[in-house]
Parts: sequence; structure tokens; C-alpha cells
Amino acid sequence: MSDKFQEGQVLEGKVTGIQPYGAFVALDEQVQGLVHISEVTHGYVKDINEHLTEGDEVQVKILNIDEEKNKYSLSIRATQEAPKQEQRRPRKPVAAKQQQEDASAGFNTLKDKLEDWIKQSDDREKFRK
Repeated sequence: MSDKFQEGQVLEGKVTGIQPYGAFVALDEQVQGLVHISEVTHGYVKDINEHLTEGDEVQVKILNIDEEKNKYSLSIRATQEAPKQEQRRPRKPVAAKQQQEDASAGFNTLKDKLEDWIKQSDDREKFRK
């Protein structure tokens, strides 16, 4: 392993390979790391090929170094400023009285229908006898 790289370090690298799960980036002649697809950019990435191609020079941040497995976890996203999210207007709360009316209307309809169904059932019973 190279002692010249540390977690949290930001440096330039070159994309050497692309897989559906991420991109391999060479940090120097001997060291290569993986940028997982979730670390390519802010937001959802469906196809990594829409964001990177082999040979691209990219700025990466070292997230993790596993000395035993000789693996470097890298992030392009961590070097970019997060896009500002639009503030959504909160929903207007429905008045409690309106909610109660809506709920009770459904049950009243069933209640009324139930009485009709019972009457129809009784009429059928009378007819059968």
C-alpha cells in the first residue's frame, strides 16, 4: 500500500474502467480505487455511462482505505457542492371539521344502505314463504 494517500484526501484521477456498479479510477501508476455508482453525483444515477467514460479526468475524495484488501473507496460526489433543494410549500391542512364530515358521510351512506339491504332481504324471505 502507498503511504502517500489518506482518507479524506481530494485529488485528480483518471477513469480506467466502468462497470454497472461503479467506475475504477487510477490515482497513480500503482493505486486504483472504485467510485461506487451512488458516489458519482448527487441524485439518482441509473446508467453510470451517462456521467463517465473511460479516460475522463475526475476529482475524487478518498472515503475509505482498506489496507488488508488493498481497496480504495472513492467519491466524486463528495467533491461537488450539493444542489440546493427547492423548498416545497407545506400542504394546507384540511380543517378537522371537514375531515370529520367526510369520514362520517361514508359511514352514513353505508348505514342507510344497510337498512335498505335488510328490508330487501326481509321482502325476499316473505316472497319465498
